[in-house]
Amino acid sequence: MNRDGLVDFVYHEASLLDEGRFDEWLALFAPHGRYWMPLEPGQTDPLLVTSLLYEDLFMLRLRVERLKGARTFSQKPPSRGHHLLQRPRIEEFEPEAGRFVTATAFHYVETRLDEQELYAGWARHELEIVDGAFRIALKRVDLVNCDAAFGNIQLFP
Repeated sequence: MNRDGLVDFVYHEASLLDEGRFDEWLALFAPHGRYWMPLEPGQTDPLLVTSLLYEDLFMLRLRVERLKGARTFSQKPPSRGHHLLQRPRIEEFEPEAGRFVTATAFHYVETRLDEQELYAGWARHELEIVDGAFRIALKRVDLVNCDAAFGNIQLFP
């Protein structure tokens, strides 16, 4: 586990999402992993304060299954997404403690038919080692305009 591998992991995760390889993306999460999108700037608690999204692996799997569902008419044709990432900044690299944290500024476009939405923000990955590989313990996505009124975000910024 080295610093370049940590950066490569973040790029790989975005590629899986952009390519719609959601089952492979889910495999990047630790068994207790979470995906969090706060509703307020600087929000510190996902449980006592409402979030745009705070999902464990079970809920993420349900979301992915819904995306693939034959009766999910909001995904006929399917939405597509594209991440444009700055180089991830390594905030913590502690192999002996098994703690790795990155911060990545991004622009994300989600499109379906004639509609296109642009989201900008920062993604924070808190990673750990599981079976010799990096796994996501927490992915936190802070949108610049997190407190705005949103339509349905179909995929994963």
